[in-house]
Amino acid sequence: MTAATSTVILADHPILYAIPAFAPAIVVVGVVVFIAMRDRRQGDDDEETHSDSSASNGEDV
Repeated sequence: MTAATSTVILADHPILYAIPAFAPAIVVVGVVVFIAMRDRRQGDDDEETHSDSSASNGEDV
């Protein structure tokens, strides 16, 4: 009977291979969060001025 051979894996880097797949998604999430936080800080004042500006010009809405 022959002895079983054992294989020793010295390095396995599945996370390094997955980084290119997840990097674009992480960038998109970061941009969306940044824009949402920036818009929240500005508040709703901008929307009110835009709706009033068309009425003050005498244009029909």
